[in-house]
Amino acid sequence: MITYYDDKSVQVTSTAVRVDGRTFPLAEISEVWHRRGSRSWRVLAGRGAIGAALAGPLVAAVLGIGLAIWLHRSPVVTLAIVGASVLVGLGVGPLADFLFEHLDRSYARGSRQLEMWARWQGRPVRLLCTGDALRFGQIYRAVQRAMESGQAPRRRQNSIGVSGSIARPRSRP
Repeated sequence: MITYYDDKSVQVTSTAVRVDGRTFPLAEISEVWHRRGSRSWRVLAGRGAIGAALAGPLVAAVLGIGLAIWLHRSPVVTLAIVGASVLVGLGVGPLADFLFEHLDRSYARGSRQLEMWARWQGRPVRLLCTGDALRFGQIYRAVQRAMESGQAPRRRQNSIGVSGSIARPRSRP
């Protein structure tokens, strides 16, 4: 038995798919497909908040520099305002890596609910529903590979001998 995918709630092997304690033998599955749900506004709003958190200090720094130039104060005051603005802008540096990592994970997880369906014993059954696009893709591909390996190998039409090499015409001068 070959294991194609295994986590706490899903296991895909060369003989069956197990999801949340339910077992679906591959021999009884005739078709597998997937559906995408609508976008999650909560996920999109979270991405927007991360973008605002990244851009906020930089916008504040640019506005501070503009304010310092617009006020026409003494060089010391102008330099202090510009210095403070630059420090605010640089403050985003240490946070940027953390925020970009969260933004990247958000895109890896996706913004839609994904469902995997199968025709099991002649009727459609929902195998899996998740919002994690990366995990869904891994499971879906594992099920595809398991079903492909479970099919009987096809005999080649043009094979000769036990080696299975295909007869090819030779080019002669």
